[in-house]
Amino acid sequence: MMLNDASLQAILNGLFAALVGAASSFAIILSGLVAVGATEQQAATGLMAAFITMGLAGIITAVVSRAPIGIAWSTPAAALLSASSVPAAGFPAVIGAFVVCAGLIVLSGLVRPFGRLVENIPEHLAAALIAGVLVKLCFAPFLGLSEDPIAVGIIIATWAVFHVVTPRWAVLCALVAFAIVLAAGKEHQSWPVDLTVFAPWQAMMPTFTWATSIGLGIPLFIVTMAGQNIPGVAVMRANNYQIKAGPWFVLTGIFSAIGAPFGAVPVNLAAITAAMLAGEQSHSDPDKRYWASISAGIAYVLFGLFTGAIVVIVRLAPLYLVQSVAGLALIPAFVSGAATAFLRAELRVSAGVTFLFGASGMALFGISGAFWGLLIGVGIDWFQRTFAQSDKR
Repeated sequence: MMLNDASLQAILNGLFAALVGAASSFAIILSGLVAVGATEQQAATGLMAAFITMGLAGIITAVVSRAPIGIAWSTPAAALLSASSVPAAGFPAVIGAFVVCAGLIVLSGLVRPFGRLVENIPEHLAAALIAGVLVKLCFAPFLGLSEDPIAVGIIIATWAVFHVVTPRWAVLCALVAFAIVLAAGKEHQSWPVDLTVFAPWQAMMPTFTWATSIGLGIPLFIVTMAGQNIPGVAVMRANNYQIKAGPWFVLTGIFSAIGAPFGAVPVNLAAITAAMLAGEQSHSDPDKRYWASISAGIAYVLFGLFTGAIVVIVRLAPLYLVQSVAGLALIPAFVSGAATAFLRAELRVSAGVTFLFGASGMALFGISGAFWGLLIGVGIDWFQRTFAQSDKR
């Protein structure tokens, strides 16, 4: 029986992993949704839906697989939203892009040739795209110093010290510093619109436009697959869990589609928290570690039910403080992406073009620079390989 496999060690480790996962990126989710046109009430609903969908998906995945497969929201997708602008058709078009992304995730799990095509996107270009999307967000803590040197300086210093001492706790400690700074200062609101504290569930009909579906939906899919789904599979296999990725891509795609009308970013296989769930700290017996994933899933659902309380705290903060915490949380991911993107000298031009397009925030024909950067980067790589082969003949 499943209950016989439960252990306090696994349950506590799952709760800890959920806390780390939520604390390190919920501000990114809120900022990303607001950046593409969501009201704060819609952003709060989106955060709630994301918590609950990834929690339920995580519980189902762990129960069915009996493996500590973690499910998380797509932090790279939220970062991409933060670097984007409001579409001409407004936030409903973003909902449409979420649906497109969810459909592509399901397709990647059902149609193996399509899944292999995604997996064969050059690693350096996928990394460059993610780094380009993240770089502007990573500027936020340092730009925030000009707004409030003391408050932002305390948050940065806290993060830096704990990143050296114990990296796993760095973002959580930065959040504690954020709360202390907030409690010590004056309460004031700098977000663009008002928020109904306990926002009701607000489902929205998606609007599908070619510009947003291609320019946002496809990049959302690519960064979700390259930034979390594929690394998530690698993490599981590194911990000797030889999972078949296809069924879980389908499951996360379905739950992404369920959450999309409520403004939830896509959910996917976890990467960072997966390493926490699948490791020995969950249980000495690998066959009993899946309870850590069940515990994490339950915690995410509970976080979702109390999203209003989270948003109340964030609502009291100036936007630059929230963005500063979010930017600090993304620095390790940016550094990792940039290191991978520019590792090989012969691939740096294509990586650089992809990176700069993603960082620019530009749009051409209504389609975001992230898409164009990846397309042109692939083209440059193809030409380089073609001419290299010609020179050898």
